Amino acid sequence: MAKKESTFLNMVFTLLIVTLVASAALGFVYELTKEPIKSAKNAKKDLAIQRVMPEYTNNPSNDVKAVAVDNDTVYIYYAVNNKDTVGIAVETFTNEAFGGNMKLMVGFVPDGTIREIAVIEHKETPGLGDKILQAKSDWSVQFEGKNPDDFQISVKKDGGDVDAITASTITSRAYCDAVKRAYEVFKKGGITDEPGQ
Repeated sequence: MAKKESTFLNMVFTLLIVTLVASAALGFVYELTKEPIKSAKNAKKDLAIQRVMPEYTNNPSNDVKAVAVDNDTVYIYYAVNNKDTVGIAVETFTNEAFGGNMKLMVGFVPDGTIREIAVIEHKETPGLGDKILQAKSDWSVQFEGKNPDDFQISVKKDGGDVDAITASTITSRAYCDAVKRAYEVFKKGGITDEPGQ
């Protein structure tokens, strides 16, 4: 049997077929996983809202307001119990983290006091920066029960009241940046607005 000669046209055709098959497979996998990934992200946000808010009777995901801040979007979720707003969860971000973007859910009670903070997304170094997670350390507890009007949300190195994570000052500063952004949004449009407006 004679061996087929490799020509430029044969190589281009083979490469084209391989590329088409690979891109079709990639597109198929993307379409297959798009909805489950979106559902998982939404479930993670809902759990974060539950964690940072006092008891509520509404569905905060239905009472959400988007606010453009610093070339990105911050989301405000209203927690209502018997027609009274009992708190606001602010989904905030920072781009100053060691690993890039970090997203937090900061829960405020109506007077602006921080109830609790949950990490939604981060890429910080395991064993160092990931101490922002309550499962890894109790570092974030220092924010709970504090009102940013009286509690300077900056690390102590920068003249604030926050103890930085040892060997993770960049992560600590970024976390503070996200919390400050959440508080600014809360003050400008939070509790005075009606849910869903």
